Order: sequence, then C-alpha cells, then structure tokens
Amino acid sequence: MQKSASETASAEAALGVASAGLGYLLWGLSVIFYKQLMDVPPFEVLAHRSVWSVVLTLAMIFLLARHAELIAMLRDRRTMLTLVGTGLLIGSNWFVFIYSINEARIVETSLGYYINPLVSVLLGVAFLGERLSRGQILAVALAAIGVAIFAFDLGQLPWISLYLAGSFAAYGYLRKVSRATPLEGLFVEVLVLLPFALGYLWWLSGHGGTSFGNGSRFTWTLLVLTGPMTAVPLFLFAFGAQRIRLATLGLMQYLAPTTQFLVAVLLYGEPLGTVQAMTFGLIWVGLGIFSFGTWRRERELRRTAALANRG
Repeated sequence: MQKSASETASAEAALGVASAGLGYLLWGLSVIFYKQLMDVPPFEVLAHRSVWSVVLTLAMIFLLARHAELIAMLRDRRTMLTLVGTGLLIGSNWFVFIYSINEARIVETSLGYYINPLVSVLLGVAFLGERLSRGQILAVALAAIGVAIFAFDLGQLPWISLYLAGSFAAYGYLRKVSRATPLEGLFVEVLVLLPFALGYLWWLSGHGGTSFGNGSRFTWTLLVLTGPMTAVPLFLFAFGAQRIRLATLGLMQYLAPTTQFLVAVLLYGEPLGTVQAMTFGLIWVGLGIFSFGTWRRERELRRTAALANRG
C-alpha cells in the first residue's frame, strides 16, 4: 500500500526533526567529549580535529560518489576564496570552543551560541539590507543589556561569548552567500586548516612529542574521534535542514547551547550567580520574542502562498 503525499511529507518532516535534533544534541554534548582531552593542549586538539576531519570528509566524498561536485566546486574561484575565509573562521571558532572547555568556561560558551542568532540578524541588516521588526529590535536590545551586565560583573568583555557568536554568525553568513555544498564545502574548509595542523604537529614532534604519540590509547582514540565529532553533527544538521521548516529549525538551534549550559552547571559545577542568571534570563526572553516573531512571520508567508495557489 502506497503512502499518500501528506503521509510521505509528514514522515520526511519527522525524520528531519529527528536528524537535526540529534545533530544539535551532539553539538551540545560535545563539551563532555572535549572535556576528556583537557590534558592535551587546545592547539593540538584543533590540529587533530582538522586532520581527521579531512580524512573522514574525503572518505565520505568517495563513498557517496561526489567527485564531480567536488571538482566543479574546486574550479569555482569565488567559492574557493570564500571557503578559505570560512575555513579560517571555523578553525578559530573551534579553537576558542576547545579553549573555553579547558578553562572551565562552558557557561560563557553557551552564552555565545545563544546570542549567535541575534548577531546573525545584525549581519543581515549590515550586509543584506534586511530590516528589523520591532520584536527583533527588542530582542537584540535585551541581549545587549544582558551582555553588558555580564561584562560589568566580569570586569571585562566576555570575549569567549562574543567571539564564538561573531565568528559563527560570520561563518553562517559567508556559507549562505556561497555556492558551496555542505560536505564538499566542509572538506575544503578543513583542507585549508590542514597545512597549519600538520606543520604544528611536526613542530610538536620535535619539541617533546605529541599526545598522539606519547599519550594513552584512550587519548589517541579520542583524538581520532575528533573527526567524526566534527563531521557527523554537521551531516545530521544538513540532512534535517532540507526536510523541516525554517522556523522549526530556528527553534531547535537552541538545543545545543541549552545542553551545554546544563552540562556546565549540573555536571561540571560551573558557578551560576545572580548576575549570570539575570544575563541568561534577559537573553532567553529576547530569544523567545525573536523566535515567536520568526514563527509568526513564516506562518503568514505560508498562508499567503496557500491563498495564491488557490487563486
């Protein structure tokens, strides 16, 4: 018995939600994974993450027979220049992420990924000529007040949060305007990082040795697994994003920083004082207003499209 079109669409949407949700959950839980590598210097973890991501993504390209797509992308000079920039951006983002875990500052990491959507909105205004609604202005203002309170309490700008938010928003913007496909684009990005990674590991081998060579079997197994921990969530996200509405995807993106926040406070006992709670409260309210506005706008667009199709 064949499924109807609506049943097929519903099944695809459910599969998309499960896939994207699992990808975001893995991103959130990855702090536990990288916490096991605290004895390895952050630069070395980043180097291995780059090396094994190249190996895995190249294997996936061959396995999925994506050679033609990769070659076509390699011949596109503009796309390649964009990917060089996104490669350096995502590499620096990964380093700060790993560094924050080593320094027991996961709460600041989650704060960065919470405000990332709002930074993306500001980039849209600055570079795409988009206009902010009243709700978006209020959401950005509340987030800015929250960050200002957090900075005042710290006595300095929360650079980890701001850099993670800014670098990932810039990365998302550049990937949005490029013609790079997810798998092949990721391969080129980590390929950009590969010379730096191999150069650093070569230098390290002559100055005391690497953790891969001198560490335990547990350590080098985790270092190899940095490749799948990088690529698999991205594949799940890309698979899910093609099957669910943008509003649904937008709401689900908060699963990763929420998981990071809970892991930091409940599992690792990072402090959450009154000022920090106030900061997160303001940002959560802002994100609630922002998400509701996005959902309502998409509902109106769908209703308009449905009316046009009837006509």
